[in-house]
Amino acid sequence: MFGGKIGMWELVLILAVALIIFGPAKLPELGRSIGQALREFRQASKDISRSIAVDDAQEDPKD
Repeated sequence: MFGGKIGMWELVLILAVALIIFGPAKLPELGRSIGQALREFRQASKDISRSIAVDDAQEDPKD
């Protein structure tokens, strides 16, 4: 069912379960919260990779 990619029926099932559990009034708020958390996670991972790249460049100067 979840072999690496989420197909259309899996997505429909997830959305139906979310609708039943949270109700239609809470879904937009839940979507915004998840979107904001994903944005913050991506930004944090970019910051960490930049920091690692800077540290590597300082340790191994190319003369």
